[in-house]
Amino acid sequence: MHAPVLVLKDSLKRESGSKVHHANIQASKAVADIIRTTLGPRSMLKMLLDAQGGIVVTNDGNAILRELDIAHPAAKSMIELSRTQDEEVGDGTTSVIVLAGEMLHVAEAFIEKNYHPTVICRAYNKALEDALAVLDKIAMDIDVRDRTAMLGLVKSCIGTKFTSQFGDLIADLAIDATTIVGVDLGQGVREVDIKKYIKVEKVPGGQLEDSKVLKGVMFNKDVIAPGKMRRKIVNPRIILLDCPLEYKKGENQTNAELVKEEDWGILLKMEEEYIENICAQIIKFKPDLVITEKGLSDLACHYLSRAGISAIRRLRKTDNNRIAKACGAVIVNRPDELQESDVGTGAGLFEVKKIGDEFFAFIVDCKEPKACTVLLRGASKDLLNEVERNLQDAMSVARNILKNPKLVPGGGATELTVSATLKQKSSSVEGIEKWPYEAAALAFEAIPRTLAQNCGVNVIRTMTALQGKHANGENAWTGIDGNTGEITDMKERKIWDVYNVKAQTFKTAIEASCMLLRIDDIVSGIKKKQAPGAGPTKPQIETEADADNEQILPE
Repeated sequence: MHAPVLVLKDSLKRESGSKVHHANIQASKAVADIIRTTLGPRSMLKMLLDAQGGIVVTNDGNAILRELDIAHPAAKSMIELSRTQDEEVGDGTTSVIVLAGEMLHVAEAFIEKNYHPTVICRAYNKALEDALAVLDKIAMDIDVRDRTAMLGLVKSCIGTKFTSQFGDLIADLAIDATTIVGVDLGQGVREVDIKKYIKVEKVPGGQLEDSKVLKGVMFNKDVIAPGKMRRKIVNPRIILLDCPLEYKKGENQTNAELVKEEDWGILLKMEEEYIENICAQIIKFKPDLVITEKGLSDLACHYLSRAGISAIRRLRKTDNNRIAKACGAVIVNRPDELQESDVGTGAGLFEVKKIGDEFFAFIVDCKEPKACTVLLRGASKDLLNEVERNLQDAMSVARNILKNPKLVPGGGATELTVSATLKQKSSSVEGIEKWPYEAAALAFEAIPRTLAQNCGVNVIRTMTALQGKHANGENAWTGIDGNTGEITDMKERKIWDVYNVKAQTFKTAIEASCMLLRIDDIVSGIKKKQAPGAGPTKPQIETEADADNEQILPE
């Protein structure tokens, strides 16, 4: 790929003009082609070797692109799209790349005909507005209290994933977990913080069917003195601390000058009294379990075990926050500030169990937990990692439904309806923007076309039949069943998508393709490697004629 280049100095190169557009479009199409085969329930899996030499087997678009090492800046920004989609709505990471790649592909013809990129972008933005209006029109409301409908929806959204072969299991786990941690903000809005309050604990061994959502939390810790402290407590009173229960050490080297021999004894006694005083302040509230994020000395352990209190030390801050949410305790920074209201009494059972080779502490059967742990069991670490990725997607889908309880048809039906409506509207678009607008309408067909390809059916026949059914903008629920490749009613097959995910996919794909089309210059500031011992080179200015045979990007 050669282009007219101006070398301003040894380290700065510039590539410009329509060749940049072509290079960007080719790079974006290459990224889209990598993950095109992973769209739909009958999709292929990809096996990736990560930087540490580990193996990842997945068909999650974001997980695949995250492992790619690509130098081209346009391809990098495409990969960023998938990450944005994953963080924002948690699903549709493959669709957004396929759609953006197609939008750029149809724009290539207009770039060759010397259309200005701004004209194309204007038409695309108009198409996006109309597409979102169509989404609003065909969206269907759902009752989030109807568990069967929720289950069907989450199942259809993760039907394209590896774990779809395990039936309702993952969908059940996702709905249970998000229902537990959901917080009502009023006016029918629910906030679900998956990152903070849902912990996924993967324990190899057992069967996947043994996985469950705990009404509480679990963490990989044992009590400090297993012989002296209780490992099972019913209805425990829990105190959570954020301070060390040991004698404070000096910030840096501390010198103490002792004159008499007895002073040494006094010094030790002061340390012991300090710890005894702290423990007395805690014991006063009659807790059954004390958990601290910092250290806990042997002496403090002795005082607590003598009072019949179990103790756990050096717990992660995130775990401590989850325990506080689950049992209703308040994390205290200083033992002398403890109050009765800080003690957590919401838990029904504290128990330490051994799973495999390790001990896990469970705080479960909580009354109204606002945090939970999903315990995943499975045959191998690779399997568990893939199940966890699928579970994250399922939880994101459940969260999206709770936030905005609207459905649109799946199986490419939404895209076909949008495409048909935009084709009809394109006749009323005036001026030069009419053609890119029509091309954007055609680009939406990439999703159903890819689904048909991945099913192994005759793509041309299937697409022609679908376009015929959608031609007048009716039959909004007719699409492809990704498992069999049949053209069916999505309502009957219960193949649905979440409104939020679809809207975000369209917005991200079109806005990103507009951004890449607007790029007309790539200036690279990477220094050439000098031979060892060579002196500094003088900056040289070449004319464009001399620079024709410069190569910027690898073939």
